Amino acid sequence: MRLIQFESDGARGAGIVGEDGLARVLRETKTVRDLALRAIDESKPIMQLAQSLAGGEADYEGMLARGEVLPPVDHPDPARLMVSGTGLTHYGSANTRDKMHADNADTSKPQTDSMRMFQIGVEGGKPEEGKTGAQPEWFYKGDGGIVAHPGGDLLTPPFAEDGGEEPEIAGIYIIDGKGAPRRIGFALGNEFSDHIMEKRNYLYLAHSKLRPCSIGPELLTGELPRDIQGESAIIRGGRKVWQQPFASGEENMCHSVANLERHHFKYGLFCRPGDVHVHFFGTATLSFADGFRAEDGDVFEIQCPAFGRALRNTLRAAPAAEGAAAPSML
Repeated sequence: MRLIQFESDGARGAGIVGEDGLARVLRETKTVRDLALRAIDESKPIMQLAQSLAGGEADYEGMLARGEVLPPVDHPDPARLMVSGTGLTHYGSANTRDKMHADNADTSKPQTDSMRMFQIGVEGGKPEEGKTGAQPEWFYKGDGGIVAHPGGDLLTPPFAEDGGEEPEIAGIYIIDGKGAPRRIGFALGNEFSDHIMEKRNYLYLAHSKLRPCSIGPELLTGELPRDIQGESAIIRGGRKVWQQPFASGEENMCHSVANLERHHFKYGLFCRPGDVHVHFFGTATLSFADGFRAEDGDVFEIQCPAFGRALRNTLRAAPAAEGAAAPSML
């Protein structure tokens, strides 16, 4: 089952996506977060509850075209939606990262830190069920204010050196009243980063991730397929100027989803009741790795049959005034 959120004529709603370009609107439900909280309260699987609330049909394709489809999860207080992620989780991802940092590495060392971190995941990232495996790389990306709508703009700040796509799968979670994380589902995502800044020095990774992102337009409930195959493309002037396949799912990862989740939510500060989390699982496909540089006005297109409609966003330069000035003394 795939869910969406939308806002049409000033009214919020949620629905179940059909293959016919229509969506069945959920009665008594304004947001996916509302649906998840009700499922927790009623001790029902979210798919079962959604089916029981399915009502009339809406023109999903029309809403997409009109820009009425929202990210598939949000929070009324954006500061209580946390966006984070893990890297070096996919087979092939280490080669891309290694190329970025090898020039700056000490040639007397047999491997870069990236390759060593990747190898740690290969050796211990898929522990037996119920056990904790190797700790992955982790980064903070932002709060709910950075999540662009499907079809919306990805704004790159004036100080950025690059703005590049990262096609990924994101886990979507809510923290229940007892402080336990509950997975709502998964969404297609563009994690979007500054790869030139990261390449300058590995320690700039944290800076390079403080950028907008986009998820959706649909949220996949249930288990994540083990083998996910999709395509990432950049469209310029109406034609594709770069495209590559991308693969995800545990068959293509050196960490299990459960291990990534366990290491994220082991921190008590990430388990505040009512909070929402969007956690990116990493990628192995980047246009930057092919020497391609996106330009203002390019459209990023990420598509994968398992997640329904494609996620499209336009790269735009943010106004020069974006960001705060240096603080003054009170």
